[in-house]
Order: sequence, then structure tokens, then C-alpha cells
Amino acid sequence: MYRSLVHGILENDHGSISKAVTLIENGGAETGPLLNDIYKSTVESLRIGITGPPGAGKSTITNALIDIFLENKKTVGVIAVDPTSPFSGGSLLGDRIRMNHYAWDERVFVRSMGSHGELGGLARKSQDVGDVLAASGKDIVLYETVGVGQSEHDIVKAADVSIVVLVPESGDEVQMMKAGLIEIADLFIINKSDRDGADRLSSMLKNVLHSFNPEGKIEPPIFNTVGTEGVGIKELYRGIFDHVDSMIGLGQLDKRRLARYRQRVSALVRETLEDSFWTDDKKELLYKVTKTSDRITDAPHIMAEALLGNTDEE
Repeated sequence: MYRSLVHGILENDHGSISKAVTLIENGGAETGPLLNDIYKSTVESLRIGITGPPGAGKSTITNALIDIFLENKKTVGVIAVDPTSPFSGGSLLGDRIRMNHYAWDERVFVRSMGSHGELGGLARKSQDVGDVLAASGKDIVLYETVGVGQSEHDIVKAADVSIVVLVPESGDEVQMMKAGLIEIADLFIINKSDRDGADRLSSMLKNVLHSFNPEGKIEPPIFNTVGTEGVGIKELYRGIFDHVDSMIGLGQLDKRRLARYRQRVSALVRETLEDSFWTDDKKELLYKVTKTSDRITDAPHIMAEALLGNTDEE
């Protein structure tokens, strides 16, 4: 079955792409061979992460970027990651409604995914889905993430370029998250810049960037937008590619992609080892020891050592 999906993906057949994404989400046995067969076709796409606090207008910015990418003859894949289960609706449905006018456009593929409680806000398999979209010939793969607190950091693992979207009222968040935001962001957007406080936030950000930007990292540019009206989107578009060109010139894009590959391999190794570790006997042992709190006599690290030693003793 997967071979026909591979052919369909490479031919940009959206039905095949949808089936492949479902296979990945369900953990089908053919996932590995499928991803291996398409891998050589996944390296050309630019992967852009868009994150920020709830209400910052990330979906509006995503939609505006899709439009300008299409205007510039670029095809787009979108992965919208939401904290809710894909079975319960919530704002997943909102994302799909907002992007519904692309449903019959072969240049755009949109998929919502539930994060299933993962701290990073980025669904565990979203990078695999990104590979499928890249292999289908999409020039741009956009990750729009939940972006709540420290969860924003995981976007760096998936994206070539990370964009943090703020609003004029985000000043307190910037003060609290200085170093973290600088680590995450390659570009900043102050959306809803027609509101009071946009200039103040821009000045504050510039001061923070001058003070905290790590040595060797390109200082993130700041863009003011009003996403609902398309204000500042052309400047943002040019800024993204100017920044990518600078990253390429300094060798940073290649380093980031190599780091991403290594991180994905490490994560898969950990996942495989953990799955093979938890036999029924070990699960039963842990359950017996933790059935009631008064039965627990050993510190957690002693219990872990017992499990790792493959003992069946309580």
C-alpha cells in the first residue's frame, strides 16, 4: 500500500498526502518505509515556524503569508498544531474554517494536528508530516503552533526559521521571557500594530535584542503588521528571505538542519528503547509497588535501577 502512497505524494496528489498523514498519526507499520522512500525529496523545502501567545493572530499571519507565497509562485503546506485532541474539535475546527478557501487549491495543503498533551506544543509526528508535505513539492512548510509559555521552544527543533508573533500588550511577557524569546526567534512580528503600545513594544524588543542576542546569532529583525488588513505582510515576506539568505551565507541554515536531523534520530532511538523496555512484567512490577503510597519504600531512582536491572522483585 505504502508504495502507491509514495507515488501519489511525489505527484502532489492530496488524497495520497492525506492518507499518508493519517498513517503517520496512527503509527502504522509502513510509516518507516514510506518516510525512507520519500526522504531524498524532502530537503529543498523551507520550514517556517510561527508561534506566540494565544490571541496574537498567528492564524491570521499564517493566512496572509500563504496568500503572498502564492502570489510569488510558491506552493505551501501548513501544519496547524493545537493543544486539543483532533477528535474533540475546539480551535482545530477554527483553523480549518479560516483556511477553508484553500481546500481545492492544489498549491496548498493544510492539516491540523493535536499535540496530545506534549509539552513542546508541537505534535510528536508533525516533523514526519512536514517531510510528506516537502516531498510533495511544497516550497514552504509552515508550522503554526500553540505557543504557550516555554512550549514555544520546541518549534526550533522543526523549523529552519522561527517567527514569534506578539501584540502591543505583550510587553510584560517580553520582560519575563527575554532570554527564551531570543533563543527561539529568528524574526519578531508585532501584530495588531494599529493598537496603542506597538511602538513602545518595538523599542523594548530592540533594547532586549541588543542586550541578550547570543554571540554569532543574527539579530532578529522586527516587523510591524496588521494581519487582518495585510499591512506589513510584503515587508515580512521580503524579511524572511533576506534572513534566510544571511543564514545561508553564515552557514547557519545548514547547521540548523544537521542539528534537527540528529535530534530526530535521538528522539526516535529514545522512543524505540522506551517502547521495548516496558514489558508487561515491568509494568506490573511498577503497578504493584505504587498501588498505594504506603507500599513505596524506595526512592524513585532505586526503583528505576531495579527496573533497568530487569528484576522481578517488589
